[in-house]
Amino acid sequence: MSDRQIPFRSVANHIQDFKEELAQIAAAPADAPQGLPGRFYADETYFQHEWDTVLRNGWHCAGRIDEVPNVGDYFTLMLLGEPIVVVRDESGIKALSNVCRHRGMRLAEGSGNIKRFVCPYHAWMYGTDGTLLRAARMKNAGFDAKQCKLGEFHVIERFGFIYVSLAAEAPDFDKSVDGLWDLISAYEPENYELVHSATEIWKTNWKCLVENFMEGYHLSVVHPQTLHGYTPTGLSQKAASGEGFTSYYANYPQDIASRGNGATGLTEEARHRSTLFSVFPCQVVSIAATLLVSLSIRQFAVDAIEVKWTMSNYKGELDEDTIQQRVELWEEVNREDREKLEIMQQSFRSIRADGGPLAEDDYEGTVLDFQHWLARQSAAENPAG
Repeated sequence: MSDRQIPFRSVANHIQDFKEELAQIAAAPADAPQGLPGRFYADETYFQHEWDTVLRNGWHCAGRIDEVPNVGDYFTLMLLGEPIVVVRDESGIKALSNVCRHRGMRLAEGSGNIKRFVCPYHAWMYGTDGTLLRAARMKNAGFDAKQCKLGEFHVIERFGFIYVSLAAEAPDFDKSVDGLWDLISAYEPENYELVHSATEIWKTNWKCLVENFMEGYHLSVVHPQTLHGYTPTGLSQKAASGEGFTSYYANYPQDIASRGNGATGLTEEARHRSTLFSVFPCQVVSIAATLLVSLSIRQFAVDAIEVKWTMSNYKGELDEDTIQQRVELWEEVNREDREKLEIMQQSFRSIRADGGPLAEDDYEGTVLDFQHWLARQSAAENPAG
């Protein structure tokens, strides 16, 4: 029986089977780690469970702070089915519901700068703080404009990024990433300037991209022309991890020059590598002396994600030609990864996709960190409200 045909009364048991299997896999001996079976990436019922729990309860990277540098600057996104508008108000950055309180019309599209949000359906007008300012011809005695403020979601700013949580009670972000700032602070991630942003549709499960980006085991095989010369698999090195993040170093060969100076506090060792980290559940980042690339994963199906990826340059150190070369390089790297993950996604329903052994820490220890995080979330989870 496929997951599409599971009787309602069996859904709870179906999910419990997954939870128990995940706990068993995560509890494997340290010297015998195992990957997740394909059903964890292909089962639609389990994906809906993740949507309602681990994903909805998490913090998600919406973009870079310098995407909204001025009051009135905004951009829109769809996060787990929620239309959201991120806007800079007089009091700071807000994540507002992009849904009119009258009849549910979306208020804004794309990005730009605006003084007021005006609904394109009946012209209700909202301030950038979400307050309803005008509702033409609404004279019913029961109408109260103060009760029609736009919904608002939790939002914080860290490392130059904007993070949003849909949870009724947001988790402690700083606790979950304790140790990450020590890893990346010397790069001064808040001082990188956005130079490129794009969105792509990848036909794969969200966990696949997290795991793929966060392991160096595939670098020399999948990226022989694009990455192997600078970040060969053999020089990958596991780095710090914490309650809600993991990381590794993609070290450069000794005979390869560093890619710029970057922040004055960087050591020569730091200039001679890229540091890759993931903020769980759905952000993966590569930061080097002069370049920061972030991929934010937004789910809309068990086998399909929207990927927003941004590239930022440290204090304008790279010229336009170099930036364009780096954009083209990352477009090719993303294409190489996407093709492999989309092929793999088609195999996950096989009865033989039962999860194989993972490589040692320097190559796939980050995948194990992610797996352990999933297991902890599963053990503690409650459906988000």
